Amino acid sequence: MRADRLLSLLLLLQNRGRMSAPELAAELEVSVRTVYRDIEALGASGVPVRADRGPDGGYSLLDGYRTRLTGLTEDEAGSLALATVPGAAAELGLGADLATARLKLEAALPAGLGDRARRVAERFHLDADAWFRDSEPVPHLATLAGAVWRQRLLRVHYRRWKGEVRRDLEPLGLVLKGGIWYLVARSGADVRTYRVGRVLAAELLDGRFERPAGFDLADHWRRSARRLEDMRLQGEALLRLSPAGLALLPAKFGAVGRLAVEGAGEPDGEGWVTVTLAVEAPKVAVHDLLGLGAEAEVLGPASLRAAVAEAAAALAARYQPPYT
Repeated sequence: MRADRLLSLLLLLQNRGRMSAPELAAELEVSVRTVYRDIEALGASGVPVRADRGPDGGYSLLDGYRTRLTGLTEDEAGSLALATVPGAAAELGLGADLATARLKLEAALPAGLGDRARRVAERFHLDADAWFRDSEPVPHLATLAGAVWRQRLLRVHYRRWKGEVRRDLEPLGLVLKGGIWYLVARSGADVRTYRVGRVLAAELLDGRFERPAGFDLADHWRRSARRLEDMRLQGEALLRLSPAGLALLPAKFGAVGRLAVEGAGEPDGEGWVTVTLAVEAPKVAVHDLLGLGAEAEVLGPASLRAAVAEAAAALAARYQPPYT
């Protein structure tokens, strides 16, 4: 809306001082011509905007002028919880609210603190997306967020690995983990987690629901993640690792790899060490352990050692000459 943009323009000039039309256009994500029109509108409304010409020119407010229109709207206040992940705010449709809220906060701070806040923003940035992976399309995220916010019943068409289902849900919260959005919702008596990218359709229903008394989204997510990790890890592998293999373990296996390294035995005469590594189901474990290449030897259990040996033999046979 133009009124919101004019307020953002006014706050930018108040917080940043002199800014050129291209700089203002970049901040507001509009054209330079739109900035010219908005500057004229501010002047016509009585805001003392000064225009300085020349290569170092730009627009600024007359010395001593400060607006007091710094109160946050409900949407702007709500968006502040996502201040450290602006990309997530944009996906939820709160990008403009967050930008305006930050400008209002800067304007409300004393001069010294406002400068410090801007320096922090210039020097520290949090990026929640994972490396080397495109963002997952989430076309229904805004609908889900609206249902969460307004406590509205929700009907979803969802794709599971076993097939598609349709369910009526009581949406309790949204979680962004590693660049992937998840919906936490109650279905019947159970609270379950749904990957937002697998929602094929979402419809707001007329009814509302009451949130479970004392429900804590962050605590629920921590406990769910811990249960998932316990279910995922189904056994242990005894490995003999070269120095290079030991260094690879945390990168390949994350936290369980770091735990294995911490419990490593003393190096033998060749510098190799023995570790115990928590692993997933046998097929997954074979795939993961082959990623360590010749820097690892599976000592046990015998069934896992045989499965890795069989997979390695099949791989070696595939690369036997003559090549086709």
